[in-house]
Amino acid sequence: MLAFPCNQFGGQEPGTESEILEFVQSNYGASFPLFAKVEVNGDGACDLYRFLKAGHPGPDGDEDIPWNFTKFLVGRNGEVLARFEPPATPEEIGQAAAAHL
Repeated sequence: MLAFPCNQFGGQEPGTESEILEFVQSNYGASFPLFAKVEVNGDGACDLYRFLKAGHPGPDGDEDIPWNFTKFLVGRNGEVLARFEPPATPEEIGQAAAAHL
């Protein structure tokens, strides 16, 4: 798992990268890599999210990410295998990942 903080969703990530890292480590025991803050939608969307979203719309048919905690399953070859909206459980994602082994 990799995390990319974004403040485009209700201003929930206003802190610096180091403040966000401290928060997720102390409150949730996060041990996954936390990258620099990015934009995921609009003209300022970073290249990674442009790539992840391309051809992988949400349930509403729109490629934009409507809320944080949207997840993408990426194969070893870099192909986007699936998109998961915020309510998806780790078990659902694990099942999808296992199906691609």
